Amino acid sequence: MHKAEDAGGSKEFLTALVLLWLAGVGLRITVLAIPPVIPLIHQDLRLSQAGVGILTALPSLLFAVAAVPGALLISRFGPVRTLVTGLLLTAIASALRGAVPNALLLYGTTFLMGAGISIMQPALPRVVRDWLPDRIGFGTAVYANGLLIGELLAVSLTGPFVLPLIDGRWRLSLVIWSLPVLFASLLVAALAPRSVDSRTAISLASTVWWPDWKNPLIWRLGFILGGVNSLYFSTNFFLPDYLHHTNRPDLIDKSLTALNLCQLPASILLLALAGRLTRRRGSYVTYGILLFMSLLGLMFAPGQWIVISSGLFGFAASSLLILILALPPLLGDPHDVHRISAGMFTISYSCAVAIPILSGVVWDITKVPVTVFLPIGLCAVAIVVLAFGLHLDRHH
Repeated sequence: MHKAEDAGGSKEFLTALVLLWLAGVGLRITVLAIPPVIPLIHQDLRLSQAGVGILTALPSLLFAVAAVPGALLISRFGPVRTLVTGLLLTAIASALRGAVPNALLLYGTTFLMGAGISIMQPALPRVVRDWLPDRIGFGTAVYANGLLIGELLAVSLTGPFVLPLIDGRWRLSLVIWSLPVLFASLLVAALAPRSVDSRTAISLASTVWWPDWKNPLIWRLGFILGGVNSLYFSTNFFLPDYLHHTNRPDLIDKSLTALNLCQLPASILLLALAGRLTRRRGSYVTYGILLFMSLLGLMFAPGQWIVISSGLFGFAASSLLILILALPPLLGDPHDVHRISAGMFTISYSCAVAIPILSGVVWDITKVPVTVFLPIGLCAVAIVVLAFGLHLDRHH
């Protein structure tokens, strides 16, 4: 009897891990399918540089705007149904991008795709809390690993492998990268483990879905995650131009590769250590300090040390991302996780939209390339300061 129960529990545990990983892939794979085909879209749809900027910024904007409506869906239909809906909407809207005849419809389908992802994001912390209540840090690391793998697959395989196989048709490539998300939605719908507390959690959540903006935890987590997102997006965006203006163009490809590839070993390491590190305030402070030190390296280090600093930056940023994503289900009550998560994502992605703009304005005003890192560096300082105030030894 005990063996049968153990086998059933092990099967459900493994199923939960696979589904979380696939859902994590669905968070980013369709977003990162666009950058490799931007030149083709630019030519085919006669997109301006401003149009490319809008196309790039739309997903992040939706991540901020639609997170709270995602909490409403979770309160009405539960986290699993919301997750499946988000995956389906993401897959269908992303595939439809390949059928659009003009830029306006491309923006519209990208808008829908971003909405799908944005309702998935607050659903996943709740799903982790329901499926793996005793392994929240590990479960978060699993779907975060899927997120990073999804990014790397779309960016690294589209140009050298996918496009040559389909005669360079960018429209078909967007359809291809939508298929894993569709597959994930079907599997989650069919195989999602049943949570013991799901009915109770849904009944409690149905009366409360709007984030409690008076809760300081939401703001603290939102600004810490906002700092991480701002650091990552801003540095990826400005580092190539900064190196070009400082007469080190030979380091651009190496630095970007190091920054993004070093996220992967960090996510693998966190699979083993997340359970221990999530409850330690020093983890967040340490990674914040590492981010600040690596930025100093990008700004002032000579030669290949910039590449090393880029790798350290990617490692620290992805590690901190995983730890922060684990905190809403870890610190919030089960029926409150979706509200905390929605508020956190709203604040964080608003920062991710604002900080790159501010950094660019500072560079334009001063005409000094290194000043682009001043707002970015302040984000790292803010992470350290806010991390000192985290209370990780009790529920909020």
